[in-house]
Amino acid sequence: MQRVCFLLKVRGDRIAEYRERHAAVWPEMLAALSATGWRNYSLFLRDDGLLVGYLETEDFSAAVAGMEATEVNARWQADMAPYFESLDGARPDEAMKPLSEVFHLA
Repeated sequence: MQRVCFLLKVRGDRIAEYRERHAAVWPEMLAALSATGWRNYSLFLRDDGLLVGYLETEDFSAAVAGMEATEVNARWQADMAPYFESLDGARPDEAMKPLSEVFHLA
């Protein structure tokens, strides 16, 4: 099982709305994440907009590719893109660059 952690930056003026959107994630988005191998997926948001994502999956590349193949993910990413800083034209899911794990207490 791979443990994956990534960082993104939510725009300061959109933090409250971003929290609201994630309090009611579309059921079809939740189903797609589960079906494509995203497990123990969590998002943590600091008050300054730093977003920390964590998930576990058998194969992160396959999990990302599986989501890219879904229609619901295309809609979700388009809706979420305006909430983020520094995407440089990428969708939010394309900007998720895994951090290197340097320690894990098993």
